[in-house]
Amino acid sequence: MKRLSILALVVLLLGIFLSACQPAGPTTIKIGLNAELTGSIPVVGESCRNAAELAVKEINDAGGLEVGGQKYMIELLVEDNEDKAESAAAATQKLVTANVLAMIGPNASRNAIPSSVVAESSKMVMISPWSTNPKTTIVEETGAPKQFVFRAAFIDDFQGVVAAKFAMEQLQTAKPAVLYDVASEYNKGIAEVYKKTLEDNGITVVAFETYTTGDKDFSSQLTNIKNAEADSLFLPNYYSEVPLQVQQARKVGFTGGILGSDSWGNLELISLCGADCEGLFFTTHYASDIATPKAQAFIKAYEAAYGKTPDDVAALTYDSFGMLFQAIQAAGKIDRQAVRDAVASITLYEGVTGNMQFKGTGDPVKSAVILQIKDGKFTYFATANP
Repeated sequence: MKRLSILALVVLLLGIFLSACQPAGPTTIKIGLNAELTGSIPVVGESCRNAAELAVKEINDAGGLEVGGQKYMIELLVEDNEDKAESAAAATQKLVTANVLAMIGPNASRNAIPSSVVAESSKMVMISPWSTNPKTTIVEETGAPKQFVFRAAFIDDFQGVVAAKFAMEQLQTAKPAVLYDVASEYNKGIAEVYKKTLEDNGITVVAFETYTTGDKDFSSQLTNIKNAEADSLFLPNYYSEVPLQVQQARKVGFTGGILGSDSWGNLELISLCGADCEGLFFTTHYASDIATPKAQAFIKAYEAAYGKTPDDVAALTYDSFGMLFQAIQAAGKIDRQAVRDAVASITLYEGVTGNMQFKGTGDPVKSAVILQIKDGKFTYFATANP
């Protein structure tokens, strides 16, 4: 009996020793961030990174993300896509190779579309905060939805209709005009939806003018718009370009209403445009002045961390991480396919930019808002539901 007891003790101690020698499971979850930190829209990249770091810090400060009964710290891997399509695709491949569980970004559709091809072929979850072009989440050759690519923003098909409806009902436009960047998927896509919606309602677009990324002189196109006797002008272009376009439009004598899209939604627009943009409207994702309790908490935390009010990119990035964290917990394991299935199955995510759900595609069902630039601030004007 004594010999058996000694033998049992030896076996027990050996078992404990062998267990201690087993490699521990991962204690971190790698999440990639693919953002426009340099290039033509660096403020977008800055907002995206700020919100990403805030979302990760909140999880880690709380002791980590609980998945399947185990706590995991979040490790954020940040890549600069330089606001170039080829760099965005390369950054995505780098994150795939780094074995991240999922990737947030890119933001601009011109970067998100090539990145989505890499993410889809690699079967890695990608959530774009700000891309609204339909091509981001569909397979161009077949029109079928991509299985691993999602977004936190509404799509241009919806936004273009909202903008056109606003132009008809609020601006009372009878002779609308459009000026857009023909080289950018985002600008081109929303401009075409806007034009089609107006024409479907019996309103002819009297001028449909284009330019190319990097152009600074729009006087020729704007003169054509004025000569066409346009009474409204739609500018679905980026915040860094719009101030020059508005200022040059007024300089050539255009006096009609001017309307923009969610690419206006950075406060730098106001500092660049000044009084020339006072009173103008644009469609976007959320309004900080009518924020829900959840949005108010985010705004307060963001302002405390960075000393400024978060823009729509920041809010959408924060929601992208929130949706991802919710899906990882629902999946119950650190597995790309399981997380993909969990994102696709979200029936309610209560976000900073509103409630959203997925119904068979990577495009969330959610509302939009119309903001007006008033007294040098972005001010809530109206809500547009799907």
